[in-house]
Amino acid sequence: MTDGLFDLGEPAAPTPDPEVRAAGSPLAARMRPRTLDEVVGQQQLLKPGAPLRRLLEGGSAASVLLYGPPGTGKTTLARLMARAGGDRQRRFVALSALSAGVKELRAVIEDARRRRDYDGGSTVLFIDEVHRFSKTQQDALLGAVEDRVVLLVAATTENPSFSVVSPLLSRSLVLQLQSLTEDEVREVLRRAVADERGLNGAVTLSPDGEAALVRLAAGDARRSLTALEAAADGVLADGTGIVDLAAVERAVTEVAVRYDRAGDQHYDVISAFIKSIRGSDPDAALHYLARMIVAGEDARFIARRLMVHASEDIGLADPTALQAATAAAQVVQLVGMPEARIALAQATIHLATAPKSNAVITAIDAAMADVRKGAVGSVPAHLRDGHYAGAEKLGNAVGYRYPHTDPGGVVGQQYPPDDLVGTDYYAPTTHGAERVLHDRLPKLRRVVRDQNP
Repeated sequence: MTDGLFDLGEPAAPTPDPEVRAAGSPLAARMRPRTLDEVVGQQQLLKPGAPLRRLLEGGSAASVLLYGPPGTGKTTLARLMARAGGDRQRRFVALSALSAGVKELRAVIEDARRRRDYDGGSTVLFIDEVHRFSKTQQDALLGAVEDRVVLLVAATTENPSFSVVSPLLSRSLVLQLQSLTEDEVREVLRRAVADERGLNGAVTLSPDGEAALVRLAAGDARRSLTALEAAADGVLADGTGIVDLAAVERAVTEVAVRYDRAGDQHYDVISAFIKSIRGSDPDAALHYLARMIVAGEDARFIARRLMVHASEDIGLADPTALQAATAAAQVVQLVGMPEARIALAQATIHLATAPKSNAVITAIDAAMADVRKGAVGSVPAHLRDGHYAGAEKLGNAVGYRYPHTDPGGVVGQQYPPDDLVGTDYYAPTTHGAERVLHDRLPKLRRVVRDQNP
């Protein structure tokens, strides 16, 4: 009957830091960096004087939106920010946008307000997957962020410019995290093998096993540690204690780890991928695309190859091919994997089934070859710039015929230097949409090259 009767209204004591984990916790959790010096990667944001470093060193307090791929340290940085409160650590509260609603948000904010008013304590509110919050849920944060009732650290794998409401964006520092490099993932793995919080030297990581784990991680530190732990459990159980390629394959059950992003397989598979598209075989192209995706190939690399191929092997035979490839690259950038695999597949099918023409690359390469050989004659006087005093006296722009004054929109006059008059570079095929240009271009050339119309 008297429970709470004499409470003074002070907030409950902070719950123990969930980062303090038992030895049986996942390896990735045990190896989470405890200090700024233990953070691997993101050096572009952690260099001396950088905004994030100042936040982590307690030199300033601002709400932050951390935007980047999985496994790049967003949660770790949020926890370190909570420890940067000087003598009195900030209370750390984590919510997931997948499970929390407005009710849970308001409860945390009210508790943070009571804590601040009672003893001046501050609260770091970490929200994972903030892009999954509705506009109403995001709006519920505005007042607390504005008044610094909470120090918001929100994490998202999607571009916040498209997924976070403008008022919240304007109140937060937006920092983009990058996938870890292969060397950085390698450092994470070696530290986990040796550190007493990790495997404490119980296993040996062979060079081929390490290489396989690095490839499998695809820049995701958490993924690399999860795979390492699975492989280590296997070799400890069978008594070998050596995490090699075979152990990794058994642990992750994907033979695709044999795909070497730095060796022959990398070049062979991407070559087969492009040649299958060029050969108009969408099924084979999808097979090689799947091999790259499953092996953890960088989706941005695949997207770049598609964009190059769209101009090199399709060109104006299907002007929408480059648009499709570029759109897929944007999806990779804005959405990320695994969802972006769908856009990559769509672009692959589009390009494989499109009519083919290499006329564009043939044209620019031929023009560049002539330039390199010295065919760089003077620009015809009537094409030179005439927008300055004295230009007319030099003959610049004199006699230029403005095409829009002609009913047909095309007039006869010399455009190339004298040595290149009559030179043809672009030779359109009769494939797809380029057939129209194949029929039109000879007529255009006759009109343009007729100096006495």
